[in-house]
Amino acid sequence: MPNLDKFDLAILKCLQEDARATNVEIAEKVNLSPSPCLRRIRNLERSGIIRGYSADIDRKEVGLGLTVFVEFKVVHHSRENSEAQQKALLAIPEIVSCFLISGTADFLAEVVVEDLAAYERLLTETLLTLPNVSDIRSNFAIRSIKTHGPLKLPEGK
Repeated sequence: MPNLDKFDLAILKCLQEDARATNVEIAEKVNLSPSPCLRRIRNLERSGIIRGYSADIDRKEVGLGLTVFVEFKVVHHSRENSEAQQKALLAIPEIVSCFLISGTADFLAEVVVEDLAAYERLLTETLLTLPNVSDIRSNFAIRSIKTHGPLKLPEGK
């Protein structure tokens, strides 16, 4: 773990709660003056610990009512095949998160689409044409319980 002290962790916690908080608001919450607080935020951004800022959009409110967890099994395990698969998965905008996993599947992707018909189109026109795929299994989310939860950060020193 990088050298994060209690102030860095407190800043990260504040930003997870409200990424639109002003530097002055964050500084006040973490008991720093604004200049050192802003310097720390910039350092966290430069180091890649803070990867960016984004809006948490309600999927259903924008017409994306179906979440599917898709397991992919690939044939002929090799670095080249894995890299080709990763590149192909990254290019699919409906995939909002994706993991290389262990177990019965090799990749697990979270797919978000409008409805079952949209998923069927994605499956038949895109997913089933991916390189080196030997098996695809789809698990449909019935209801979202928790999405985009904040990370439980370690205690600072």
